[in-house]
Amino acid sequence: MEPLWVGIISIVALMILLAIGVHIALALAVVGLVGTVFIIGFEPSIWMSMSFTFALLAKSSFIVIPLFIFMGIMAGSGGMSRNLYEVLRMWVGRFKAGLGMATVGSCTAFGVCTGSSLVAAAVFTRIAAPEMRRQGYSKRMAYGVCTSAGSIGMLIPPSILLVVYGIIAEESVGRLLIAGIAPGLALTISFSLGLIVMSIIRPADFGSAMQEKITWSQRIISLHRIWPILLVGVIIIGGMFGGIFNPTEAGAFGAAVITILTLFSTGSERWKVLKNGVLEAISINAMVFFILFGAGVFARMLMYSGITTGVLSLVTEAGLSNIAFVILMAFIYLVLGCFMDSISMLSITLPVIVPVLDAMGIDSIWFAMVAVLAIEVGLITPPVGLNVYAAKGVAERDVSLEDIFLGCMPFFFMMLAALAIMIAFPKLSTILPSLMIRH
Repeated sequence: MEPLWVGIISIVALMILLAIGVHIALALAVVGLVGTVFIIGFEPSIWMSMSFTFALLAKSSFIVIPLFIFMGIMAGSGGMSRNLYEVLRMWVGRFKAGLGMATVGSCTAFGVCTGSSLVAAAVFTRIAAPEMRRQGYSKRMAYGVCTSAGSIGMLIPPSILLVVYGIIAEESVGRLLIAGIAPGLALTISFSLGLIVMSIIRPADFGSAMQEKITWSQRIISLHRIWPILLVGVIIIGGMFGGIFNPTEAGAFGAAVITILTLFSTGSERWKVLKNGVLEAISINAMVFFILFGAGVFARMLMYSGITTGVLSLVTEAGLSNIAFVILMAFIYLVLGCFMDSISMLSITLPVIVPVLDAMGIDSIWFAMVAVLAIEVGLITPPVGLNVYAAKGVAERDVSLEDIFLGCMPFFFMMLAALAIMIAFPKLSTILPSLMIRH
């Protein structure tokens, strides 16, 4: 059988396996290995998979993923998220949409402690949604804010998704992480402005402004409660931007600081918190690395089959401009987001897309920001919507999945607005990385 047909059949087989519920990592690995056997033979395929596995585990850049995951888990256990929300509530709670804006701001700031949207969504759903409902927010609005704002956590460094992108695409992880600040802030501004507009158009969904009287001196004094978040932000973002740390070193310092602070703040529960954090981090890391292994095997099969070259020729002959191609890919990611998780989307698409980006001269950093922001939209769209399921897992009993999905719909359009801005103005994605001091 011609290698090209093997590649095409393998892609179809992968889609079928995913449709019937086979885990993405297993589906990628099996389809990639079987397809490679048909193209280059059994023994070379086995050696290829073995050598790739060794090379994967030997990459020092991969250590940043466990560090960022562990840091996020420990930060969520140490009360930092609640302190952050309470401080921002004191500052903006007097506005009609103040509590919603406090949640958005908290998710943005908490992003420096976690590279996971799911963690941010679950943490602030537990903390902020009940408070918003007590102030008169409708349950759809309260849970829609928390679920959608959680997606900012995957953009503000440290971002696990951007680390995965950098490893698969062989792009600088440090530059990608710093570039993630722009789309993260764009999403924060989009959500905040959207909340203000909705509070005017649909005031019944926002109840009344917070009645508690808080003086300016109380607001200023409250800022001391968020110093751990500021410290970690300076270590991770400032360290990478200033060339003091590479991403791995920044992750190690950040994880160490967060762990120490969490252990001191949890009292007699500290060792239980540490044990649970380690076990949860091991579980999540095992899943991530299994997916990356499967994606690597599948990518090599595509390379052997000629699919990558075929797609490159197709795009070249179609005569698409750079911006037209980026818009097309953003649309594809929006559709895929309805059915797949973030890492799986990157693992399947990047092996085919990266050579096309190189051939067309598209800035990989710009494309990464557009792709990751488009992928994040999928976290709140049915039927997969992983942020929605994470929020539902900690939501109050009277809140259904339908309530959360419907509550996320206004924020879906706000995310599209932020995505359009990132596509229209590539400099927003590339200006910060260009200013970095190289390590």
